Amino acid sequence: MLAALAKAISLATRTNIDVETLKVLLIFAGAGLLLSLVAAMIYEQAANAALL
Repeated sequence: MLAALAKAISLATRTNIDVETLKVLLIFAGAGLLLSLVAAMIYEQAANAALL
C-alpha cells in the first residue's frame, strides 16, 4: 500500500519519491500530530484550572 501511495505521489508531482522517503515523512507528520494533541490536552487542563 505504501508503494502504491509513493507511486501516486510521484506521478502527481512528477518527482521521484521512493518508499523510504515517504516513511520518513509519515513518521515526522505523525510525531507532529502527536505532540500537538498532547499540547492541546495540557493547555485544556491549564485553561480549565485557571477558570475555576
